[in-house]
Amino acid sequence: MDTTTTITEAVDDVLLERLVDGAYHHLEGLGYSRRSLRRYDTIWRALIGFAEEKGVESRYSEELATSFVAACRAEPDASRGWRRHVGSGVRMLGDFHRDGRIVRPRVDRRTLTIPPAMRKPFEDYQDYARDRLHLRRSSLNERADAIAKFLDFLDTRAVESLPRLQPADLTAFVTWLGRYRPKTVSRIVSDVRQFLRFLTLRGILQRDLAATLPRIRVPRDAAIPSVWDAELVVKLLAAVDRSSPIGKRDYAMLLLAARLGPRVGDLRTLRLDDIDWDAATINIPQSKTGTPQRLPLPEDVGEALIDYLRFGRPAHGQHREVFLRHKPPVGPFGDATHLHYVVKRWRQVAGIRFPNQQRHGFHSLRHTLATRLLREQTPLHVIAEILGHASSESTLIYTKADTEMLREAALDPEEVQDVG
Repeated sequence: MDTTTTITEAVDDVLLERLVDGAYHHLEGLGYSRRSLRRYDTIWRALIGFAEEKGVESRYSEELATSFVAACRAEPDASRGWRRHVGSGVRMLGDFHRDGRIVRPRVDRRTLTIPPAMRKPFEDYQDYARDRLHLRRSSLNERADAIAKFLDFLDTRAVESLPRLQPADLTAFVTWLGRYRPKTVSRIVSDVRQFLRFLTLRGILQRDLAATLPRIRVPRDAAIPSVWDAELVVKLLAAVDRSSPIGKRDYAMLLLAARLGPRVGDLRTLRLDDIDWDAATINIPQSKTGTPQRLPLPEDVGEALIDYLRFGRPAHGQHREVFLRHKPPVGPFGDATHLHYVVKRWRQVAGIRFPNQQRHGFHSLRHTLATRLLREQTPLHVIAEILGHASSESTLIYTKADTEMLREAALDPEEVQDVG
């Protein structure tokens, strides 16, 4: 076992200060940046100070952690600085206290330990998922990451080969996943279930253990989407420096997201051939659903794209993607790039601060468009078509932001708009 990714020493009865020191060095071993290390160390030192102020025992407890988080969030500047991350920071310390290890939300697969006897079945499944299930590259990587976490977990339980896998190991794994959000747990469990079925079909498992995994159901409307006020979107776009090549690119991306609401993956993979200038339409690739989507190209979006393509985009004829990285190596964005930093950069320039912990990446601009269309009484199925949803059911989550408007926007065939 790689000691940089797991700590086997029991930490249940360690003084809080020693626990913090151990967690800090553990994060160093995981390769966290100096900035992140300073942030979490600040949070944990504040927890120590909080315990001293309260005169409670200087050992970690859920009660102490809950009280500390509540106190931080009650502060006037709770949404600034390290206090923005106090929940995740304390949760990480709790994981280290309970398990002696911290799992990065996004783990480099190369840092995980896969028992030697499991490597070949793991590689075979990836080939199967690519060649037989025809998973796109991003989905395949996501599924492989989930299964690698599962195999790494089995290594911590001294399960050396897959035929030795027992239902108790699966139960322990699902319990261990409790640190993640329900939606993430649901996805990981589903990925592992598919892997187990593959192992049964190949005869590696003598019985189908997939049935012993619980089905984690997450309601479609479990959370209200993050939505920007209309004036803040205008303020964001106005803050972009359109005199620089990167500013021209970012402005075109942000305006396209605000006007047509493509998914981040579709922004990354949008190609020059997807824009029909003569017909003033744009073909969104729809990598998630595989269904091509043709929408009118708004005039302002077209002008922003032309400005970027003519005066900002690097001259790389071998790349057909519209939006490229400008820093070496120049080329298309990677599959795992969420482009969150693009929104963050210009949001900070604009001085936009949100009163709560809402998300404010590209996907929030998609949510904002959907909510605006709903408030303009656009029929629900038209909104679904604009957003590229497979059905109107996926669009229902936006009605949580304005239930009364849903009643007024009840599907009226005479109000259907032509979206190309």
